[in-house]
Amino acid sequence: MYINVAQDERNLSIMGGSKACFDVLESFMLNIGQAADASGVSAKMIRHYEGVGLLPEAARTDSGYRQYAESDVRTLRFIRQSRDLGFSIDEIRELVGLWQNRKRPSRQVRALAEAHIQELDAKLQELHSMKAALEHLVQSCQGDERPDCPIIDALAQDEPVTTPGAIPSRSSRLKPGRRQRSS
Repeated sequence: MYINVAQDERNLSIMGGSKACFDVLESFMLNIGQAADASGVSAKMIRHYEGVGLLPEAARTDSGYRQYAESDVRTLRFIRQSRDLGFSIDEIRELVGLWQNRKRPSRQVRALAEAHIQELDAKLQELHSMKAALEHLVQSCQGDERPDCPIIDALAQDEPVTTPGAIPSRSSRLKPGRRQRSS
């Protein structure tokens, strides 16, 4: 969507407004850098959030620059806070919808948050297992000048690294740098 100054001035004059009204309105708009600074979200992520539909497509000037209103900055802050708590893009999309729906029952928000807590608990358990396996490997390594290294040997195995007595589960393994998808 492009803001066409001439068209908008014409619409304002039809509606009884003036170019001065348009100039005042335009002065409240922020470019992407200003919106990034005001929201704490990088310009790259703002473009990404637009692309995935978390943020409405920005208005644009005749020269193609993105323009953001204060409401867009509030939405970006909401998204940032949600990301800081580890919510997925799909969960944030749902949260934004609930936030914008003033008639929503709070039980929907609570249910979403409780489900996220369960996901976090599962990730914590997985991280504790990873830590225990790594601690076991570190304890078994001499860490001296010899080339023999149980850590390298374990990493070179076909089977997942686990602590003694643990039952590996390939389907539930959380890969570092990857988030489990919510359904």
